[in-house]
Amino acid sequence: MKFDLVIRDGNVVTATEEVFCDIGIEGGTITAIGKKLPSGEREIDANGDYVFPGGIDAHTHIEQISSTGLMCADDFYTGTVSAAHGGTTTILSFAAQHKGDSLRAVLVDYHTRAKTKAVIDYGFHLIISDPTETVMKDELPELIRNGYTSFKVYMTYDALKLDDYQMLDVFALARKEGALTMIHAENHDLIRWLTDRLLAAGAVAPKFHAVSHPRLAESEATSRAISLAELVDAPCLIVHVSSEEGMEAIRRAQRRGLKVFAETCPQYLFLTADDLDQPDMQGAMCCCSPPPRDEASQEAIWRGLSDGTFQVLSSDHAPYRFDETGKLAQGEDPPFNKIANGVPGLEVRMPLLFSEGVLKGRLDLHRFVELTSTRPAQLYGMFPRKGSISVGADADLVIWDAHKTVTLGWEHLHDNVGYTPYAGRTIQGWPRTVLSRGRVVVDAGELLVEKGSGEFIPREKPSAADPLGREAAEVSLARRFGLEDLW
Repeated sequence: MKFDLVIRDGNVVTATEEVFCDIGIEGGTITAIGKKLPSGEREIDANGDYVFPGGIDAHTHIEQISSTGLMCADDFYTGTVSAAHGGTTTILSFAAQHKGDSLRAVLVDYHTRAKTKAVIDYGFHLIISDPTETVMKDELPELIRNGYTSFKVYMTYDALKLDDYQMLDVFALARKEGALTMIHAENHDLIRWLTDRLLAAGAVAPKFHAVSHPRLAESEATSRAISLAELVDAPCLIVHVSSEEGMEAIRRAQRRGLKVFAETCPQYLFLTADDLDQPDMQGAMCCCSPPPRDEASQEAIWRGLSDGTFQVLSSDHAPYRFDETGKLAQGEDPPFNKIANGVPGLEVRMPLLFSEGVLKGRLDLHRFVELTSTRPAQLYGMFPRKGSISVGADADLVIWDAHKTVTLGWEHLHDNVGYTPYAGRTIQGWPRTVLSRGRVVVDAGELLVEKGSGEFIPREKPSAADPLGREAAEVSLARRFGLEDLW
């Protein structure tokens, strides 16, 4: 047998195994795994390095217009180039519906943007902000069946939020069609009430963004979202969890056997509310929602990553430049509630977790792979094509230099944001070579593929829809009375 490419003598690590072996690749897929494989037309020596499945960043905002009309700093070229340099070979980005939009038209628009620009593979979650009868009865069911098997709803932001009744409709449809609902869980009225009082008191600096989004807003909304999902026995995933209180609400639901999954992000491991308290509006660079908390919260989130409360670590890459096109679009000195919300993190997601998680003993290698690749692939319907080093899987691989030391600074990154909130942090471990479908995308820091060479990945119904345990009592009761179609 002759391979297109053989990766030699790597320390191959998956979510469950670690073995020194070769990987044979042909036609973009893994066709053999073993020792002393036959030669390939090209060979890469991975001796001394780890080989991981390519990273999957399941929460990114790329070339997206915000609810306030701002375009993100990264398009599908700069965003995917940045992702690839950090070891990520597949991104899931949001196709955002705004009020009055057709979901089909939204997807056509996003496909047009991505097709000619992306250098790695990509897929789309939907954002549902206008669940009209046409959307719920016609567009969304069809799109789920066509491979758009996850969508996000918001419990806050005036232009995006759904009320509880609408959320129940969304959960019921997700349950019926086998889709996964992602939830931005914050109590909108609690935030609005605090914001009005802070502004009236002249408390307008970026640091007050953190005050206006308290932990209680997150934990209350998280508990409420879980209760709504439980009523109709629908799986849900709470995104960007920042606090121990929110995490505990999720953990309680999981202990009860509910189909509740959770994601957190680097900003809740490496930033605190103090990072918003900087001179000259510099704190605006770290404004995101939910906001970073404190060191105790960081340690709690690390525990949740270790003990399995969280299934996914995503970047929530929401890139806005620190200028009039982004963070300061409402002026040079805007009040905290007018600062564009979000932080960049696509390229540094995996290196930060490896350096501060694996090398500092908080996580083992298998958990690192599970959080950054395998579990996202399973939850979002891409496994085992993605997130796996197995025969038949796409040859999405990262050869990882565990010894390389990097001091983070935006000048060494590849996004279009202009800053990184992690500047000055020294970390250890960085991708040496990154492959997507057998193509060497990045090698020794050099991009080797063409713009537009990434592919769209339609997805199966996610394995998150598989029961974890108990069925909702209300569903069982409805069935007893012959109302199986009530939900």
